[in-house]
Amino acid sequence: MSLRSHFPVLERLAYLNAGSVGPVPREAAAAAEAELRDALENGRGGKGQFERAAELAERLRSRVAGHMGCEASELALTGATTDGVNAVLGGLDLGRGDEVLTSDEEHPGVLAPLGLARRRRGIEVRVAPFEELAGEVGPRTRLVACSHVSWLSGRVADTAALAACEAPLLLDGAQGLGAVVTDVRELGCDYYAASGQKWLCGPVGTGYLYVRGDRIEELSPTAAGYLTVSDPLRSLDLPLREGAARFDACFPAPERSAWALAALDVLAADGLDSLCGRATALAASLAERLTARGLVVAPRGHSTLVSWGAADNEAEAKRLLDAGMLVRHLPGTPYVRASVGAWSDEDELERLASAAAREAV
Repeated sequence: MSLRSHFPVLERLAYLNAGSVGPVPREAAAAAEAELRDALENGRGGKGQFERAAELAERLRSRVAGHMGCEASELALTGATTDGVNAVLGGLDLGRGDEVLTSDEEHPGVLAPLGLARRRRGIEVRVAPFEELAGEVGPRTRLVACSHVSWLSGRVADTAALAACEAPLLLDGAQGLGAVVTDVRELGCDYYAASGQKWLCGPVGTGYLYVRGDRIEELSPTAAGYLTVSDPLRSLDLPLREGAARFDACFPAPERSAWALAALDVLAADGLDSLCGRATALAASLAERLTARGLVVAPRGHSTLVSWGAADNEAEAKRLLDAGMLVRHLPGTPYVRASVGAWSDEDELERLASAAAREAV
């Protein structure tokens, strides 16, 4: 069974926007429906239902940790990439005069938490060019917070150089996990925040935060509740759960966990690393096709994102959607962005390049 056959949307649409939200595998929809039907018919407040939800969540934690190259005890289940960014920025002992270094290609999911920390805690935020970030780390830098893969251009951070710096490294992996091979040990980062709804094709409201084992104790939970503590009967004493689970964002909905696990099953059948390799190769092919037709492609790296210039990028994205190709315009830039997945094929890319070139002429 081909990968494409798992995604019914591909029968009518060239789906090139997993960088926002990934396509849904039919097996994932069925898994979520089964959990909801069980809740509908059998209720959702019994001990068995709570145990089922917890079991699915722990299975998901272990599966994703395996894909990221870390221990399950180092992974928190969040609601989005931004949840992880907020957990790190809010949980570190950062205060007035402490510098956090970031890049000029960051998503609002990094910039807004930085802005809040600057307003509330008096930190200093310094912005440097994406490709020069490692060289800008200085003695006052308490943290580097940047994208693993730039959402704007598809450039890939020089993680080896960043990891060699003394400042701890927080990577925004929204365009990394599931899109490019992601091993947090090899990346050398201290924290990695990622999404579940993008390249992993999970539901909206799923995300993951890796906290390196020796960093867990120095990171305070930014919020506390039933999931934060190891003994709910002693909640006022705040006995924290072991590992990164203390940073879990909310009680895990079984239908979301089941969906996420089923989507991972579909992707893992061909090997997630293999799918990443296919997707990055297809993206490079699209960039070459666009360039050959005279379009200006943004400087990019070995990633799944391809951005190119358009006179009116919002209108261009709508025109392409009307022609059966889902891409995204990037507000505040001249770019239209295609997110190329392993489920894409050469015919779709040729059709997109030809359509984009016709408008450029």
